Amino acid sequence: MTVHPTTGFDLAETDRLLTTTKQVRQRLDLTRPVPYDVLLECIEVANHAPMGGNLERNRWMIIDDAAKKAAIATRFGDVGRPYLAANSELRLDDRSQRVISSANFLVDHLHEVPALVLALRLDRAPLDQSQGQAAAYYGSVLPGVWSFQLAARARGIGSAWTTFHLEYEAEIAELLGIPSSVTQVCLLAVGYFTGDTFTPAPRRPASEVTFLNTWKAPVE
Repeated sequence: MTVHPTTGFDLAETDRLLTTTKQVRQRLDLTRPVPYDVLLECIEVANHAPMGGNLERNRWMIIDDAAKKAAIATRFGDVGRPYLAANSELRLDDRSQRVISSANFLVDHLHEVPALVLALRLDRAPLDQSQGQAAAYYGSVLPGVWSFQLAARARGIGSAWTTFHLEYEAEIAELLGIPSSVTQVCLLAVGYFTGDTFTPAPRRPASEVTFLNTWKAPVE
């Protein structure tokens, strides 16, 4: 165990959680329900993520009604299938094809996923916003989504961050009774994962993707 002298955290376990929380699609257990109390625990953790002004304008919705999941899955597939087909033609390496195959699995089985968790914000992003305003707007929600995924991973639950359904945001809002003043930010497909654990995905080392003070100046 490597305990940080100031924080007391076990760095090995913290880093293992952070490096093995990933998009889970084909390894979602489609037969095992996820209890509401466990999802609420994850949302409780997520609500402690940084948010602009601590205004707590983020909201969550758990969707496990079969008919509503099926309706969302239909629109999800309407966008996802052509998008993934187009990308499959462009990305020929094995790693990319595995990701596309996994994403296609979720398109085909979204209606069977035990729960969908929808991340929401109580207002709408201005259409004419600057880059800074857009970053601030979504930056108040997305850290909470990632915190939810980390909390879920620690509890044996996998999740996949998805946005295909947002092309039909207004239709989905009507289906779920969401007011037009509320923004749907992303949808998480959630379920217990099969198998023992996950290994870190291959990534380029930090020294290759980090610059010091000037573009492409190495950190030495």
